[in-house]
Amino acid sequence: MKRLLEAELIYGRLLPVDEPHLVERYNKALDGFGMRRTALSSFRIDMTGFSPEIADELGDRDYLDPNRVNRRFIVMTPEQENLPVVHTSFSNTAALMHEFFAANARAINAITIRDALYGEIEDSVSVVNDIDDLLSINEVRFKVLSAEDMLGKAAELRGLVDRLKTVPNAWSDDAMLNRMVELAKQTGDIRQNALVPDQLVFRHEAYWANHFGGVYVFLDDKTTTVICDPSVPGFRRSRPWQVSYIALDDHKRIFEFLAATKRLELPRASWVEPSGLFQHRADMTVTGLVNRADPTADLEKADRIWLQTWMHRNAALVAEDGTYPFLMEAARTVAATGEIKIDEVAPERRFLLVRAAPDHPDQWLVNRLISQMVPYDFVSRFVFDKQGFYAAYEHYSEKFRAYVVAALTRTYLQDKAAFRRKLFGIREDDANA
Repeated sequence: MKRLLEAELIYGRLLPVDEPHLVERYNKALDGFGMRRTALSSFRIDMTGFSPEIADELGDRDYLDPNRVNRRFIVMTPEQENLPVVHTSFSNTAALMHEFFAANARAINAITIRDALYGEIEDSVSVVNDIDDLLSINEVRFKVLSAEDMLGKAAELRGLVDRLKTVPNAWSDDAMLNRMVELAKQTGDIRQNALVPDQLVFRHEAYWANHFGGVYVFLDDKTTTVICDPSVPGFRRSRPWQVSYIALDDHKRIFEFLAATKRLELPRASWVEPSGLFQHRADMTVTGLVNRADPTADLEKADRIWLQTWMHRNAALVAEDGTYPFLMEAARTVAATGEIKIDEVAPERRFLLVRAAPDHPDQWLVNRLISQMVPYDFVSRFVFDKQGFYAAYEHYSEKFRAYVVAALTRTYLQDKAAFRRKLFGIREDDANA
């Protein structure tokens, strides 16, 4: 992982916490969770407050994700809204946190001047044993506390203000008035500063969960569709009257479902040619074949000419795999006819020719699923499925790791928004990674 760390391909864009009073607030949040305090004087956090350094110190990467459900969070500053989520069990954790920040911006801005917020994203289950447990999560509630008890003090002051207004002669209670002054020194004027979050309940939309090796859950008006390994507990047995189940290796049914629900952008010249997606996936295919044929091959200096030469020398392997010539023929067909008749394409190759519909709210989740169907494309896997990318990276040879890091640095990291927009049609204001 050293290369990934140095290139900021893992734990990049995190926020340093190195001021003593901020470290103390973080420790008070850990106290609130009943956890051991950190002895670190400096560490970094993501949007949820997860710190890789503290995870290493505690020997527990799930210290904010017990049982991989009811995710905990620690908010030190409003700036966390612009950070990534680097460790989570649900793909929509970032979206839920964005909603929380947006709905409660005034309260978060006011509270974090003097305090830190912490708590849990409470689901309706405490542990996931089967698919039914996942499907029972329809909404989540943010349970919010504060490290310095600013929320409790604001609530107490609000109650005293109400008492002063409604109880006759309350103004003569010196002890109460002194307490109000003491609280106001800490909370400020609660009539001007909204210290209580406005919205704490949010709908649980479509998502991927890392339970049972990975489960995709898509929500439509009257139907829920689950895509996962058929060996997962509850597959085809949990709520069969309202849930449609598709095996993760059933490419035909998965494609038909995504296309029928308008979650896919089918191959047409209007987007295929300007995006360069077919050529990108063709290049990814060839470099994958090079690594498969010779894990010690040095790909760092491999340009288009080098790859063409390698393909000529290994024509039998390229033909046997068939992916590269298929993509080149698809590109020629699109250029000549403007589209591809997808029904004439073998189901296992269809995902090579599509991307998620850019205007669909599930575009990130669909692109994640597509990237899993196109494993050679490590760039797309990194963009949409970092957990899958890191797992695959562990099995790469040292030479191929060096090439992967160099390729990601040279392409995606140069301008992430432009890269996503060109290849996948994702507008910058839609980006969540």
